[in-house]
Amino acid sequence: MKVFVTGASGFIGSAVVKELMAAGHRVTGLARSEDSAKAIEGAGAEVLRGSLEDLEALQKGALWADGVIHTAFIHDFTQYTKAAEVDKAAINAIGEVLKETEKPFVVTAGILGPPKIGGYVTEESKSPHGPRGSEAAALALAAKGVHTSVIRLPPSVHGKGDKGFIPFIIGQAKKNGVSAYPLDGNNHWPAVHRLDAAKLFRLAIEKPKQGALYNAIGDKGIPLKRIAELIGKKLDLPVVSVSDEKIAQHFEWMAGFIGFDSPATALQTQQQLGWEPTGIGLLQDMDENYF
Repeated sequence: MKVFVTGASGFIGSAVVKELMAAGHRVTGLARSEDSAKAIEGAGAEVLRGSLEDLEALQKGALWADGVIHTAFIHDFTQYTKAAEVDKAAINAIGEVLKETEKPFVVTAGILGPPKIGGYVTEESKSPHGPRGSEAAALALAAKGVHTSVIRLPPSVHGKGDKGFIPFIIGQAKKNGVSAYPLDGNNHWPAVHRLDAAKLFRLAIEKPKQGALYNAIGDKGIPLKRIAELIGKKLDLPVVSVSDEKIAQHFEWMAGFIGFDSPATALQTQQQLGWEPTGIGLLQDMDENYF
């Protein structure tokens, strides 16, 4: 199968590329820089030069492929609204050339935000007005006949080389001299190892189901206080609760995300795709690899 992957040199996308190629698929990755192109070529994949805003390149890649996996996102959270708009435009551009085909299109979304059912965000939890907008855009395409599915990633997709939320929280602890958590710290964040996430992307494109929502969940939900306590222990820093304006002061741009309580399950995902996460949990990964 020929698979076009956006974000192919990124933390998650590079793992997806390796997973696909190990399963015998032919991969072309989108590269916006020379360094990205070298990384993709080094993994044994082909390269299509272009950026997430280069809609013509995105459509070219989609037309070439038998299926598309979209993992790219502009991770400038100080301009989140703009990044979300670029993401939505990219999804719609790819979807436009996939109409009236049976090519599977797997889109990345987030687990934070959808309502809980029985105490957890499940595959039945819908978020039509989520901040990122990728899930809504993908489902709108599915309603028009595009063979689109969605993989919801937790706030921490962890592993060696992680540059996401957890490393930022660690950096803020070093910067401010305390390891902080919001309010009582009992809000829960789910997590998944990046290699488990990569396997899920492969399964989703190999076993396509139009309009499907998949939850990429390893740890169902870790209290933020436990994460802060581990950081404090590893860095020998005091662990403190922060509230009101101090949340914004300590967590900066991340203040809008840090308070989410989104424990999640992946029971339907596991049943439908035969996916089983096997990687170590977030706290063990942090303890062994993040300091």
